[in-house]
Amino acid sequence: MARFTPQQAADVLAIKQVIYEWGDELDIHNGLSMREADCLSADVHYNVGGQWREGLAQVEAFYKSRAETMRAGAGLMTMRHIITSLRVSFEDADHVRVGYLLVFFAAPGEGPFEAYCDPLAVADVKMECRREEDGEWRITRFDSGQIFRRG
Repeated sequence: MARFTPQQAADVLAIKQVIYEWGDELDIHNGLSMREADCLSADVHYNVGGQWREGLAQVEAFYKSRAETMRAGAGLMTMRHIITSLRVSFEDADHVRVGYLLVFFAAPGEGPFEAYCDPLAVADVKMECRREEDGEWRITRFDSGQIFRRG
């Protein structure tokens, strides 16, 4: 059973919001405005594209390169990240571990799409977040393992 102090309950809301902002950044901007979204720490550890990226600059470089590749082909994807069953565990007052299920839809081009579309993937996501010196919570670690994937 989750038992939180009033401060922890307020922190959980802020942590959820930063994770939702991360999802919106990917859905709306394909990850191309991560710095402006201000949801990742500068020293983030981020597993994407099959390898670990160390720091915000490497994460930005990955998304920029991916967007260039997509634009050269079928075009940018329309994506939607559906975050559910989110759980927050406090390591201390300024550091949490977060787990959730991610249902991910993606298709090349711009919607609305009328053809049937299965989820591209369902993943178990593990994140860590910390409250930084400015008092804001940011994601410091992102890792996921797909348990279902469209073939």
